[in-house]
Amino acid sequence: MHWIRTGWAVLLAGAGVQAHAVARDSEAVPFEPEIRQFELADRQTPPPRGPVLFVGSSSIRLWTNLPAVFPGEPVLNRGFGGSTMRDLLLHFDRVVTPYRPRMIVVYEGDNDLARGAPADAVASDVLEFLNRVERQLPGTPVILLGVKASPSRRSLMEAQRDLNARMAGFARQHPNIEFADTFAVVLDPDGEPDPAYFEPDALHLNAAGYAAWTPVIERAIRRARTGGDRP
Repeated sequence: MHWIRTGWAVLLAGAGVQAHAVARDSEAVPFEPEIRQFELADRQTPPPRGPVLFVGSSSIRLWTNLPAVFPGEPVLNRGFGGSTMRDLLLHFDRVVTPYRPRMIVVYEGDNDLARGAPADAVASDVLEFLNRVERQLPGTPVILLGVKASPSRRSLMEAQRDLNARMAGFARQHPNIEFADTFAVVLDPDGEPDPAYFEPDALHLNAAGYAAWTPVIERAIRRARTGGDRP
């Protein structure tokens, strides 16, 4: 199949994916307190203009030293723990578009799979995210982080590989999408999730885990900035 590289709406349509209608319910909105905290923080301390925006679930939220890890980048962390890609879509107009980011780094899918969503359904949500970026922030590069293998979710590794392969495929088909393989770098020599990279809960990354992620993401940022060669 040949893809037309003129917009992610074409990519979305070509994949046969229907966009999910994401509506905000004024009552009992998931993660509303966290989103309001972001908005309060923005009023108190204006965020950097045109940031490299990190969004996603707890693997982003808990990466509290992002500015020190990427000192040459105007990074902004807007991760909210426990979220899924559909939660990110729900709050897209509050945690993505207002910042007019120069680049978006996104980690979702981990909780989606853990809650029983099949890889193809999560991939559909990822494509809807990419489509919304193209509609509302045209030309903005997106780095998709691979769902990490973790000891506590060992049973999901095949689904994680499936989803990661789909996201890597999206990146191969569009010049503004990059895939960072944050799955493989936390495996041991036997291909199992390495506990050395995880907190005692066997789910969240520790300092060593984030250190393993960092060069993979740095390379993806450089590729996104320069439009580097595709594999």
